Amino acid sequence: MNPALTKTIGLFLMILIGWGLQRKLQSRDQLSGLKTIILSVALPATIFLALLKVPFQPELLSLPLLGLLLNLILWGMVWLIFPLHTGHKSNTPTMRTLLMLLPSLAPGLSCFPFVGEYLGEEALALAAMTDVGNKVFVLILLYMLAMHWHYQESPKAKSSSLKKLGGLAKTLISEPVNMVLVVALSMIFMGWDLRNLPGFLQDTIGRLGLLMTPLVLLFIGMAVKVKPQQFLTYLGWLLIRSGLGFFISGIVLLITGWSGILVLVVLLFTQSAISFWPFAHMSSINEMEKQAGQVNRTFSLDTAINLLAISLPLSTVIMLSICSIPLPEKLPYPAFGASIISFVMGFGLPLIMRSISTNKSLKGIKA
Repeated sequence: MNPALTKTIGLFLMILIGWGLQRKLQSRDQLSGLKTIILSVALPATIFLALLKVPFQPELLSLPLLGLLLNLILWGMVWLIFPLHTGHKSNTPTMRTLLMLLPSLAPGLSCFPFVGEYLGEEALALAAMTDVGNKVFVLILLYMLAMHWHYQESPKAKSSSLKKLGGLAKTLISEPVNMVLVVALSMIFMGWDLRNLPGFLQDTIGRLGLLMTPLVLLFIGMAVKVKPQQFLTYLGWLLIRSGLGFFISGIVLLITGWSGILVLVVLLFTQSAISFWPFAHMSSINEMEKQAGQVNRTFSLDTAINLLAISLPLSTVIMLSICSIPLPEKLPYPAFGASIISFVMGFGLPLIMRSISTNKSLKGIKA
């Protein structure tokens, strides 16, 4: 059997095992605990190892800027396309939710395991550096945007802005991944690598890094809980987002002329699942509005939950397909082809949904 196919089947099997464990979960807090282990222990250890095993190159410093630029372009495309596609105005809770979630990326829970498994530690280090720009976007810029919209809906809330910004700064400093990036980059600038660490630290970090892929795949399987209502609509939105990611990938590869593992890193990174951080921002604001007795909510958390639930497995399927299918030598044209396919499917699914609804209505009238 093809080695790539063997690896893909093995990864899917871990997702299925996670799905089978859903009935063992007594509460969502248990799932949150697993996510905490991934983001606070396994992922930081993996990124730390990846960064220190790759020789430092000054050109790597441009990758965070590329990551941030990717987020901004994706946000602009969502802002232009989705109001026309969905019929929701830009100042509605649903549209604000889409603008918060769809441009965000969660490579830690979706992209990094596959980059590490299929492309190796050098590629993982490149993806981790690119994610620095994405973190600036999801943790800082989207938070500021969310608060701006909240102030529009609730002008009286402006008095708490300094307190909230202080809480955001504390989050940025205390997040394990950010702490690891600072330490690892400091060691790289000083010319250090893993050999400068004591043997017991090298062994401990190495063992923790091995946890990431199985834990993430189990988490994906355990987190899949999709409401049947409007499933095709949400799936269509995510496929359009995927098409935008492929289109941006094609443009980047066309301009830069990159080849080798950089091609796959770009393709996989842009297909990362939706980030949980914007959802955390929206949940915090929703709680503030609830306590204040505010009727008009800034965001639609039901829409956010559905999108998050579908995004992880969909992203997994897309990235496994990218890693398993041999790509032709002439890129970026396959990226543009994948973009067209995703657009056709994404724009077509809502039409199918409307057709199904119409047929049910006609049957009800006849009955």
